[in-house]
Amino acid sequence: MTSAEHLRPFRIEIPQADLDDLAARLAATRWPDELPGVGWSRGVPVDYLRELAEHWRTGYDWRAHEAELNAYPQFMTTIDGQNLHLMHVRSPEPDATPLLMLHGWPGGVVDFLDVIGPLSDPRTYGGDPADAFHLVIPSLPGFGFSTPLAGPGMGPARMATVLLEAMTRLGYGCFGVQGYDTGSWVGPEIGTQAPDRVIGIHLNAMIAFPSGADGEFDGLSEADRRRWQRMQDFNDGYLQCNSKRPQTVAYGLNDSPAGQLAWIMEKFKELTMPEDGMPEDSIERDRMLTDVSLYWLTGTAASAAQVYYEAMSAWGNDGSGRGDDDGSGWGDDGGSDSGGGGDAGGWAVQRGTVPTAVLVSAHDVTIRPWAERDHTVVRWTELDRGGHFLSQEEPALLVDDVRAFFRTVR
Repeated sequence: MTSAEHLRPFRIEIPQADLDDLAARLAATRWPDELPGVGWSRGVPVDYLRELAEHWRTGYDWRAHEAELNAYPQFMTTIDGQNLHLMHVRSPEPDATPLLMLHGWPGGVVDFLDVIGPLSDPRTYGGDPADAFHLVIPSLPGFGFSTPLAGPGMGPARMATVLLEAMTRLGYGCFGVQGYDTGSWVGPEIGTQAPDRVIGIHLNAMIAFPSGADGEFDGLSEADRRRWQRMQDFNDGYLQCNSKRPQTVAYGLNDSPAGQLAWIMEKFKELTMPEDGMPEDSIERDRMLTDVSLYWLTGTAASAAQVYYEAMSAWGNDGSGRGDDDGSGWGDDGGSDSGGGGDAGGWAVQRGTVPTAVLVSAHDVTIRPWAERDHTVVRWTELDRGGHFLSQEEPALLVDDVRAFFRTVR
């Protein structure tokens, strides 16, 4: 299925000198003081991060996890000047449905390791062979090995164009899309650009914003109102930094592995369930460290954050984006029912026509009427557990919903 002139086989082979440098930097970390008794309320506690950094330095085996990633076929290609890394896992079932799986921030291809087997080879995992998928799992441009960025403008729409060409080069005419977080921005863009090729879109950890229209809060269910309040209360410090000054923040993250570790572990803590638990209660510690290691070893703190800048600039500052003044936050109205309504004029997107499934975890803030306004939602599933990183926290639940949805649209 691959085209030799366009796709080059790839293996992850991090030089030992880079691993030695990581260990040396961790050992030489200059740790800050912290106020007593504040716990996680002001950021990642020093004692927690020191212990985790020491495990990263002395107990974590990158080579073992590098081998785990290299167990799957990987390729590199260049599309319109943009390098693109992807995993391509062919199902043993010849009639399997092609499925493009899109990660979020701060994630990467490692996000999907627990679902590759069940989705690509259901027969082996006790499932129906008719539910099999050929999986294409790219590192989104700017993430992991899909670097360097070809230049400014690599927002969700341009990422979608790149990924459509990648699917063409792999020989897939029609295919499905699954995505979360950043992938839930990019996936619908793919459907908008090629509705005749995308058979269905499955999204989790997606966000839909108020448009500023009169009365759009009037019919919200109690669950949707709770989600809107959670969106308003959410600590969006990382979002503000990524969407406004990604390059400035990156100097610290790219120079200090402890800084990169803290930046990502805070998100694992805040976005996993249970909310009052530790990240390790939801996701294996070494799996999270593999994710952090990929950011560190590829030096992608800045490039991976650029998609926030591109998306928020396009959707906020030209009159067609979110309803807050600069388009880069959750809104400045403190959770009122006004829907923001700042100078940017509210959230407005072209409604997608591709059949779409939305899977809402216990942590998500997806508000149904606004999602249905923006997408042709034909399946809506709400879970009583699971967080933002559902493919790692509750992989079986994600697999079950993906299978159930695509049975209806094949």
